[in-house]
Amino acid sequence: MLLPLLRGLAVTVQLTLGAVALAVVIALAAGLARMSPRRALAWPAAVYIEVFRGTSALVQLFWFYFVLPFFGIELPAFAAGMLVLALNTGAYGAEVVRGAVLAVPRGQLDAAAALNLSHWQTLWRVVLPQAFPAMLPPGGNLAIELLKNSALVSLITITELTFTAQLLRAETLRSAEIFGVVLVLYFGVALCITAGVRRLERRAARGLERGVA
Repeated sequence: MLLPLLRGLAVTVQLTLGAVALAVVIALAAGLARMSPRRALAWPAAVYIEVFRGTSALVQLFWFYFVLPFFGIELPAFAAGMLVLALNTGAYGAEVVRGAVLAVPRGQLDAAAALNLSHWQTLWRVVLPQAFPAMLPPGGNLAIELLKNSALVSLITITELTFTAQLLRAETLRSAEIFGVVLVLYFGVALCITAGVRRLERRAARGLERGVA
């Protein structure tokens, strides 16, 4: 019983890590684009964020896997699942990025302007290094939410942890034991994510202290 669940867990971890990495890129791009004074960037970012935050992740998953083929776009189940999880989480992450950037004191921007830094230099050397620590706690929460939402991909036949548990339950009828182990495995992965985020928080805090000093 345990070996199939561990194989399913490996798929869940791969799916989660890939979706988290993609979601980070999407969140940064969408969050910064929404703050842009250029409407050509701000409006598409705003539409993406509101659509993916305002609709069900399950419906999004079904759209990408079952509906897009009618428009000539056919994605493998794993790719569709990873993309939807990343887009859904990235929409929430974009607001985390925007809030953290807006929380950087205005005086820091004035100092960068006084040093004649360009817009991109100010963003990458001044704003984002100070905003990054503020992004980490909510970002960690979103990563755990993504892990839990990964169970949705079982509905498009990806043999991840939840789908494997359902197959085992149908074969053995040992529901309590199987789903008890599944709970422990999900909890263990969530703890690993939390530990990783806490470590990043400590490193970011030390980096800020060195910067201030």
